[in-house]
Amino acid sequence: MKKLAIGLLLGLSACAATAEPTNGEAKQGENGVLTMWDSNRQSWLNVEPFWLEYAKQNGGLTWGKTDSYPDYDKVNEGDKILIQLAQGNCLMEFFHSRWRRANDVRRWNDQVNNFGGCPHVFE
Repeated sequence: MKKLAIGLLLGLSACAATAEPTNGEAKQGENGVLTMWDSNRQSWLNVEPFWLEYAKQNGGLTWGKTDSYPDYDKVNEGDKILIQLAQGNCLMEFFHSRWRRANDVRRWNDQVNNFGGCPHVFE
């Protein structure tokens, strides 16, 4: 009976432990600020610093921060740009022959598509 009680206690303890967030997991703080988990830094970052860190770890912002897209014939698969709109910025990634929101390519979290200029990049 003692072994059963210890086993149950250990089982409940394991269930109560929370797993580490996955890279790109997003959460809305009590202050309303959206943050994303950066597995390399082991910390929550605001969205734009997360994007910049992601870009840095994956070849950089090929086309920098700008309000206009580069000529289509100069772009390569995997290129990244931080597009600047009046509503805010959005990280874009060239994927399967067209510009897409990096979140649509990487599937971090649907909330990210509502951040900054991301809802407006295709208008």
